[in-house]
Amino acid sequence: MANQKLYAGIKLRELRNRLRLTQKEFGQKLHISLPYLNQMENNHRPLSASVVLALASEFGFDITEFTLGESERIVTDMREALADPLFTTQPPLADLRLAASNAPALLRAFLDLHAAYRQSHERLASLDEALGRDEGAVRPSAWEEVRDFFHYCDNYIDAVDRAAESFSTDAGPDTDVVQAAIQALGDLGIQVRSKDDVPLRTLDSQGQELILSRRAPVATQRFQTLVQLALSIQGPLIEATLDLARFHSDAAREIAKIGLANYFAGSALMPYGRFLAAAKETRHDLERLADLFGASLEQVAHRLSTLQRPGTKGVPFFFVRVDQAGTITKRHSATRLQFARFGGACPLWNVHQAFEKPSQFLRQLAETPDGVRYLCLARDVSKSGGSFKAPLRRYAIGLGCEVSYATDLVYADGLDLRGLFEPIGISCRICPRRDCHQRSVPPIEHRLDVNPQKRGILPYEIAP
Repeated sequence: MANQKLYAGIKLRELRNRLRLTQKEFGQKLHISLPYLNQMENNHRPLSASVVLALASEFGFDITEFTLGESERIVTDMREALADPLFTTQPPLADLRLAASNAPALLRAFLDLHAAYRQSHERLASLDEALGRDEGAVRPSAWEEVRDFFHYCDNYIDAVDRAAESFSTDAGPDTDVVQAAIQALGDLGIQVRSKDDVPLRTLDSQGQELILSRRAPVATQRFQTLVQLALSIQGPLIEATLDLARFHSDAAREIAKIGLANYFAGSALMPYGRFLAAAKETRHDLERLADLFGASLEQVAHRLSTLQRPGTKGVPFFFVRVDQAGTITKRHSATRLQFARFGGACPLWNVHQAFEKPSQFLRQLAETPDGVRYLCLARDVSKSGGSFKAPLRRYAIGLGCEVSYATDLVYADGLDLRGLFEPIGISCRICPRRDCHQRSVPPIEHRLDVNPQKRGILPYEIAP
């Protein structure tokens, strides 16, 4: 991966169009010939180091925008889709990477088609479900569509992030942002109260009273106050962002609206510049950051994964939340590690062990099949219902970064970063490891050797 050539013709062309320059003018500023620029824009040649440096010096371009993050996300999603038993073979990885660089829209269309097929197939598998739904509805579910929207935005929405940061800054350094939010809601005629035995957040039918659950943790109450503020004062910004997303259904748009309000709340509670500085100062100590900003551990971990503002990026983290069944309920990665779109996570990953050791941070040095090494953190974040008879919702969160950033984290202290790294994967169907003792299904890319007279951990062997 480190030696992989950088084909970024689409981004190069987008930058030139944004600057309103012709190819000739753009080439002159980069000190390259017109044919050479044309070849790079069409991905017939990779970007050279001199061109990347010229972009940074001439235009102040953040060269980290040329990272392979989006392409790698598409490649990972394609490999998982092609691991469906529907397909008998997989194209070579090099071909997928070339397609992701040259025709990402085509691959996204393929992913949409495959998701539609999966949804249609699952509906037909249950007669009761099939009879209870509208015919012909084969688009991805609203939830999946919104998940992919944030996924391909790199989980960073610049306009919303800056608006939240501006609100927090305007409140002043000595004013708690939640108190400022309560004041702003009061100016709109909305009073904030808390009660027992109510949902987390409810705005009454007259829009004059915001009711919060007194049984919810204080961090949750603070966060929900800011969510309501976003819905009340940032409507035009949120609606404009939703218009650009072009969701296929009203349900997807409404789910995304809540997601953007949540994004505003997290960004106001932990404003970008101040939070990034505090993260560096504390060496990304989640507990100290939670205390400094009046947030929960999950809110802090998620916020760390969104620090991807061009020019002032933080450590690229992956963030995930899983339930006890191993199902991923939240996921985002600013790293090369991408999570399975369907099903659970690799059972060898330490996030599953967090349920066994509550209230402890678990550390793991792990290596994925592509040879990339990570420092992984895991912790349970069980959520009480606030009473003896209320159900306990149990989740675990995972946060991690590539090991090259590990020294920026307090959690790396005392670890041998040159020692043994545990092998983990993404999905069994695309994992090439031949000797994994936790494998659930065979990898689709490899031939199997089945010998009835021999039985190891698995009832088959994976051929090289």
